Amino acid sequence: MMIKAGVLTISDKGFRGQRKDKSGPLVAEILTRAGYTVEKQGTVPDDHEKIAECLVEWVDEDGLRLIVTTGGTGVSPTDVTPEAMLKVIKYQIPGMAEAMRAVSLRKTPHAMLSRAMVGVRGSSLIINVPGSPDGARENLNVILPALNHALEKIAGDPSDCY
Repeated sequence: MMIKAGVLTISDKGFRGQRKDKSGPLVAEILTRAGYTVEKQGTVPDDHEKIAECLVEWVDEDGLRLIVTTGGTGVSPTDVTPEAMLKVIKYQIPGMAEAMRAVSLRKTPHAMLSRAMVGVRGSSLIINVPGSPDGARENLNVILPALNHALEKIAGDPSDCY
C-alpha cells in the first residue's frame, strides 16, 4: 500500500535561509527507505498560524496520510509546534511521543524538555520530532515499527489487534 507522506521543517533560520536544513532531508530519506512516498517537503517559520495552515493543507487538500514535522518542540519562546498541533488534531497518541522521549532520555536528560506530540487529523498521522538530525533519527526510528499499524487503524481497519 502506497502511503503519501510529507516532511515539514519548522525553523525561523531555515525559513530565512540562514541555516541549512539537515533534519528534514534526513527524515524524508528514512521515510522513503521505510516504504513511504514523500510527496511534500517544506519549511515554515516558528509561527502558530503558518504551521497550522500547512498541516491542514497537507492533510485536507493534498491527502497526505503521514506528516513528520521537525523542530519547534522544546521550551524556548519560539518553540510553538505543540500549540499549532493542538489547533489541528482531533486527538493525541501519547504512547508514541512517550516512546520517542524514552529513547532520547538514554542519551540526554534534556529529552525530558521535549513537548513533541503525535496526533491524528482525519485519517492522517502527524508526528513531531526534534530539529536536530540525531534526535529526529532516533525518535523516528523508535516508532517506525508501529507506523503502518497505526495508519491502518486510523483509516478504519476493523481487524482485531494482536
